[in-house]
Amino acid sequence: MRFGRVALAVVVLLCGLTLIAGYANKARCTGPDFDEWGRTQPDYKQRIDRDVCYSDIQHLWIGRDIDRHVFPYIHGRITDDGQLVGGSVEYPVVTGLLIWAGAIFASNDAQYLAYSALLMAPFGLLTAYFLGRLSRWRALAWAIGPPLVLYAFHNWDLPVVACAVAAVYVIYRGWGRAGAERPLVQRATVASVLLAVGFAFKVYPGAFVLPLLLYVLTGGRRRADGTREIAPPVRKLAAVRVVLAAVVTVVLVNLPFALFGYQGWRASFTFQQLRQVDITTNSVWFWGFRPFSDPSNTAFQDAVGFWSPTLVLASFAAACLVGWWHYQRHGVYPWIQVSAAMLCGFLLFHKVHSPQYTLWLVPFFVLLRVRWGWVIAYYLADLAMGIGIFRWYYATANGLPSSIYDGFAAQAVMIGVWGRAALLVGLFVVFLAARSTVDEDAIPSERPQPLPAG
Repeated sequence: MRFGRVALAVVVLLCGLTLIAGYANKARCTGPDFDEWGRTQPDYKQRIDRDVCYSDIQHLWIGRDIDRHVFPYIHGRITDDGQLVGGSVEYPVVTGLLIWAGAIFASNDAQYLAYSALLMAPFGLLTAYFLGRLSRWRALAWAIGPPLVLYAFHNWDLPVVACAVAAVYVIYRGWGRAGAERPLVQRATVASVLLAVGFAFKVYPGAFVLPLLLYVLTGGRRRADGTREIAPPVRKLAAVRVVLAAVVTVVLVNLPFALFGYQGWRASFTFQQLRQVDITTNSVWFWGFRPFSDPSNTAFQDAVGFWSPTLVLASFAAACLVGWWHYQRHGVYPWIQVSAAMLCGFLLFHKVHSPQYTLWLVPFFVLLRVRWGWVIAYYLADLAMGIGIFRWYYATANGLPSSIYDGFAAQAVMIGVWGRAALLVGLFVVFLAARSTVDEDAIPSERPQPLPAG
């Protein structure tokens, strides 16, 4: 089916309408009145859970010095009891800048939500554009999917998703007049920089540098005449260039904050290291090991601190090895498929599984040719979790019946937790076996490009 400029405009327009719906969904929790700190009144704490319109953006207006317009990290620190003060936030530095920028003209949490949405909406539209260019109508899974309504403005995740998708885009479509005709070394270097910027937003795209490295090391795609995009003599040097591009980008982005506000910069990492598995983390570690997963059980918390990253790294290694096996059999390293499987391993084994992480996964439903049954099933499990968890929080906070026998809220949470977990296990395998919607095994014949000077 033909997919031209009009079709692409339709996808982006539909995404815009979905983003408006996503903002309206969160804005239900704002106003009409505000206290002296700019916090929504009346009954803010009850409404965010009861009406399922909670947003980290609105909620963190108070408690991170955002309302005081303090520049992030420079004067911040983490207290002995784990509280972030002085402008430090629990996110990497580029997200911290985004958080600060959204508050510049805001005087209450409703304005802060609105300005932050205006800052982030272009990233959601850009993601729709990239996905439309890459995978045509399949991009509707992003543009009109329920996760965009639920989570577009739940947290600061649209920019990091845009970085990850942009990295795929430059590999397969390039940029400027030369487009995909640019040497793969150039395209992979820019993609690596984009993944590193994504790391500076929310960490996870940094993991995709490894499969991208292996893709470059194996020469990229095959040409019709049997040659590769990168000739064997320069592959190792090209791979080193890709890694250096990511490392240098991360260093350059973080260095000013580390130099001028080390304690505040370090506090964001310390906060995540100290974070315990509890009722707010929504991971299999909490729900699968109750009652041992109580935050007061230090032995269990220490064990999770070891096993969670260990299993995440093991899943990364397994995905990369399967990708290498695929390369040996089929001649092309499937870096998108491996990246998708790595993300599944992260979401399954990380000690925190926040609802908005679904936005990270959705582009892979577009970029890889998986059956729609998997997509629908994951969306349904995610809806159960995204709605059920807040209704369950409301029931427990207000002394209402909240056991799995008392109502659908607790049942929905269990459907969401274990449904997502089972689907992530299945998707780990399915993603690795899937064909890309943007790649072809062979590309037109031409002489392999050497590594450009400089």
